[in-house]
Amino acid sequence: MPSLRASMNWSVSRSSQWALLLAVGQAATLTMVRAGPRVGYQHLVAPWELVGHVPSWALVVFALEVVLVLLGLRSHASAITRFLGDRGWWRTVAVALVFVMTSATLSLSVLRYAAELLFAATIQLVHLGAVVLFAISLSDATLARAGAWMDRVLGAASPSDNAEPGGPDRFAWVLALFVTVTAILLAVFAYQRHPHVPDEVVYLLQATYLAAGKMSLAIPPVVEAFHVDLMTYDAHRWFSPVPPGWPFILTIGAFFGVPWLVNPLLGGLNVVLAYILLRELYSRRTARLALLLFATSPWNLFMAMNLMTHTATLTAALGAALAVGKMRRTVTLRWPMLAGIGIGVVGLIRPLEGIALAGLLGLWSLGARGRRLRFSPSILMTLVSVMTGALVLPYNQYYTGSMREFPIMAYTDAVYGPGRNALGFGANRGLGWPGLDPLPGHGPPDVLINANFNLFQTNTELLGWATGSLLLIATLLLWGRLRRSDAFMVLVAAIVVGVHSFYYFSGGPDFGARYWYLIIVPCVALSARGLESLSTHFTDGNARDARPRTLAGALLLVLVTLLVFVPWRASDKYFHYRGMRPDVRAIAADPTYQGGMLLVRGNRHPDYASAVVYNPMTFDSPAPLFVWDRGDSVRTSLVAAYPGRQFWVVDGPTITGDGYRIVAGPLSGAELLARHDPPSNEP
Repeated sequence: MPSLRASMNWSVSRSSQWALLLAVGQAATLTMVRAGPRVGYQHLVAPWELVGHVPSWALVVFALEVVLVLLGLRSHASAITRFLGDRGWWRTVAVALVFVMTSATLSLSVLRYAAELLFAATIQLVHLGAVVLFAISLSDATLARAGAWMDRVLGAASPSDNAEPGGPDRFAWVLALFVTVTAILLAVFAYQRHPHVPDEVVYLLQATYLAAGKMSLAIPPVVEAFHVDLMTYDAHRWFSPVPPGWPFILTIGAFFGVPWLVNPLLGGLNVVLAYILLRELYSRRTARLALLLFATSPWNLFMAMNLMTHTATLTAALGAALAVGKMRRTVTLRWPMLAGIGIGVVGLIRPLEGIALAGLLGLWSLGARGRRLRFSPSILMTLVSVMTGALVLPYNQYYTGSMREFPIMAYTDAVYGPGRNALGFGANRGLGWPGLDPLPGHGPPDVLINANFNLFQTNTELLGWATGSLLLIATLLLWGRLRRSDAFMVLVAAIVVGVHSFYYFSGGPDFGARYWYLIIVPCVALSARGLESLSTHFTDGNARDARPRTLAGALLLVLVTLLVFVPWRASDKYFHYRGMRPDVRAIAADPTYQGGMLLVRGNRHPDYASAVVYNPMTFDSPAPLFVWDRGDSVRTSLVAAYPGRQFWVVDGPTITGDGYRIVAGPLSGAELLARHDPPSNEP
């Protein structure tokens, strides 16, 4: 088949123009996305609503990109048709279906959903055309220099490339440093070192009191004024009911006053662990290419920015998988023990993922280089993982009085109803979140809906590419040839996804398909293999020409993601995400309010949730004490419980439309009771 670029020999300057057009084009189309800091899945503005809802410059830029791409591809239409036909039309149609069906997520209106699918797929296709035109317009001289540079950075493909893996090299350490530094910058400037999701609030509260040497807090004098979602209040204690693994890890950061730094550091560590693991399974070149995609993945970077559990879960899972990889080649007690500890830690952080990982690594551990079964190391690994995971039993006993009852299940049973948060199918599953869990109960339709949500988010967040993130995986699975390592990665992803199908909730729109986060390394590995496979299709066996062209296109997409998508996502979505604002931190540090009580008016989340994390761990501390202002009766109880305090009234962001604002104070108890402000909203 003739080369796609055979009839065109444009200069480097023309390829630069295509690169610029792609970057500006993605920026333009991102203005058509409605994501923002709200709780909800992002959607495109409907095509018939673009005028008046999207900046005029963006419409002009995208229209220009469409015209130029169509003109540019016109002379290649026959070559493209032959290329697609040579791949097999049914396979090509299947790739196209993946490309289209993952480009948008469900809407209440079928018409709007269909229109969004077509519009989103068109946007991705136009951007893909710009990438193709960039790649085929590279001059031979530029291509030669680029190919030599790529061989130096990624390593030249050769039989010796599959030698004994070894440890991390400078390539891995540089990318690890990049991830840590980028995540720190995002945590400081976008996330503002502050929790935003209700889960993060309780993780931080628990880590703070654990760092102070407490297993729980004394029950507040006025419980109604200290009411926080996902916190358990019994007769004598106030505590977080979440699984213990992540809060205990976060305690290290809380002890040093930098809990926000834990995930960025773990994010860098994950890069190193992922590279060593990938070298157990792939050549150095493939492992490096996969690692580059992992390190620049918006999904990975924003996970490393936050205070959620998933980055630590990945750390433990990678450590366990790496230990199993070593265990398959080396007869020593160290590796099965480390693998068991890693599996157990995953179970302590996210129990369902611990079960999935135990099954996967248990199967993988049985083979020594895939040739024979070895039971003894696997048995030792299993015993250690059970012993590590069993640490949850005294935790359960302490909080619920029963080793078999998890505190989080006791909490959801009490607040939402028995069995609402349990695994499995039934009409009573779900916590009543219609915007995120559209159908009541949990059944096969819910599995499909959740899969749609998460596939769309993976397509968006995995690589952040303007062309969508799943195209390379689809081309490998449908056009390429799977190797044994590829099949293993597919199995890992399938089991993680399959296990979560038994849970009613998809994970929501926070940080991509976060319940599927353990598939990120398999996904980048399969994407790297897809890119390698794709490079063999574009010319008649001229791999020296095709490889640098396809890699150049991929590197352009990576660069545009870092320059366009990541800053957009950081500023558009995660700055003041869910209405949570850290400016209340300045109030807590102001000496004016020492010894005072600040009554926060507004919703439990975000208004009070943003403030409560800055409370002292004891209710008689001289530090400022933030309470939720829920009306006259609660004020009366507070004045009675704290007769010597001065009081301030603080309007939260949902009232001010901006930041926190002191609207009254200092007030004596009598002066506070003389006021009759409208009560805050109930939870």
